[in-house]
Amino acid sequence: MIDLFASDTRFSPIPMEDADVSFMTHMPLDTQDVEIFRRLKNEIVWRHEKVFVWGKWHLQPRLTAWYGDPGKSYSYSGTEMHSLPWTHLLIEIKNRVEELTGSQFNSVLLNLYRDNRDRMGFHSDNERALGPEPTIASLSYGATRTLIFKHKRVKSLPPKSIALTSGSLLLMKGQTQQNWNHGINSESRPCGPRINLTFRQIYPEETATPRPSKARSQAKATRSEDRREPRLL
Repeated sequence: MIDLFASDTRFSPIPMEDADVSFMTHMPLDTQDVEIFRRLKNEIVWRHEKVFVWGKWHLQPRLTAWYGDPGKSYSYSGTEMHSLPWTHLLIEIKNRVEELTGSQFNSVLLNLYRDNRDRMGFHSDNERALGPEPTIASLSYGATRTLIFKHKRVKSLPPKSIALTSGSLLLMKGQTQQNWNHGINSESRPCGPRINLTFRQIYPEETATPRPSKARSQAKATRSEDRREPRLL
């Protein structure tokens, strides 16, 4: 498991083939982490969404929320989320994330893991609305949970595990979503709640850049694997 510690706000690259992933141990803000977590938990409009996988509707094993610029909807597994207006806290966090990553974001998906039983199924953030090589910034507050990456095709590559500590910022760029799935398993030991914010750029459907032909063939090759590990469950 990778557990990176740094004394500044620089990103440390994580060695992964066919990917561009980096990690910042703690993103500085004027507000303390515990206060950010408290405000997010109390101010965000959390929903318990259903998703359609394996031919059935299932309640997701966590709570979610979708905020962003007007009209930035997001769809996955039969569920469509319509953006709520940015809160003052989310704008403050977004501005700092953009400053540190050098990227622009118009939306954020928030996940509330209530305890050790909540989880995220293995998937890649490869929806067409995100573009062919999306940049996604993942910020965590609360209990530490382990994010696991699995290569979609090269089974000889071992999974990569990263401990997402409170205040840490994970940056995924380039071909990461084309080549790797990622997820968070439930934990056998009890743990406290965790809130995760994944900032992203949503493009209008009519202007979203088509995927390269190589990416389309790779997606076809991994379709059976995606059925075994359904999106967001």
